[in-house]
Amino acid sequence: MKSSVKNISLNSYDDIFSTEETREDEKREKVTDMPLSELYPFPDHPFQVRDDDSMKETVESIKEYGVLVPAIVRPRAEGGYELISGHRRKHACELAGLPTMPVIVRNLDDDAATIIMVDSNIQRENILPSERAKAYKMKVEAIKRKMGRPAKTEQENEGQVVPTYFGKKTTEIIGDQMGESYKQVQRFIRLNELTPELQQMVDDKKIAITPAVELSYLKPEEQTLLLDTIESEQATPSLSQAQRLKNFSQEGHLKEDSMLAIMSEEKKPEKNDLTIKADKLQKYFPKSYTPQQMEQVIIRLLDGWQKKRQRDQER
Repeated sequence: MKSSVKNISLNSYDDIFSTEETREDEKREKVTDMPLSELYPFPDHPFQVRDDDSMKETVESIKEYGVLVPAIVRPRAEGGYELISGHRRKHACELAGLPTMPVIVRNLDDDAATIIMVDSNIQRENILPSERAKAYKMKVEAIKRKMGRPAKTEQENEGQVVPTYFGKKTTEIIGDQMGESYKQVQRFIRLNELTPELQQMVDDKKIAITPAVELSYLKPEEQTLLLDTIESEQATPSLSQAQRLKNFSQEGHLKEDSMLAIMSEEKKPEKNDLTIKADKLQKYFPKSYTPQQMEQVIIRLLDGWQKKRQRDQER
């Protein structure tokens, strides 16, 4: 009778004596102190790293407590590691004089890395419109590649064929994640069609987002002409003016004289007020409080809330 010993599989010494806890620990992501010289920025990173008051606070926090939240990185083909999240923390470490910072290394493809990079930064306070526009566009493109060829459906009221994933547009998926309507996501993405100079004016709040979206439909040479007109008239277009500029452009009638005629009109002031009914607020305040006192308390609480969010998200 042939022996069946050769069919017996023997466990290794480590397999026999390792515990379930040890095996689970081996699966966990490890935090490693990485030299700053080995960390490189994410390609086309849409979020600026600014030396502002918030950065100063981050530097002081790191000097006192260290980096509380590790950065996420992935290996680079050229050597070193690519930052997916943690660009501000790295810069703060440099300003604080630290040689290393804690990181978690993940092996991610380009699309997964892009989605994580956007998601880990987009919730920060004080994101500029141009930053949000570039980030949303990058995430939309990454989702499309990640999810493959979508089904197509006709967009309501527009007759356009729009790709959808499980019945949702990519902008709708992002909007659900961000707590925004898909139309608002689309508006931000349109800002990428503006020239850098007009994007800067949006960031500087010289042009509001809604009229900026209308201006994004102007041809590049028309946008250049608009910049000259803005400078000569010392005025930026209102929503009504931006809509007419867009219509003239689409009809092929937007020339220097027609643009000047639209831009030289006297603009009516546009309201941008937020009103909250008193009955919605009254339950939170003593009956003796006046509207002015309630407003002061609300502003004070919002200031504290904003500072706390900035500290939590930047560590």
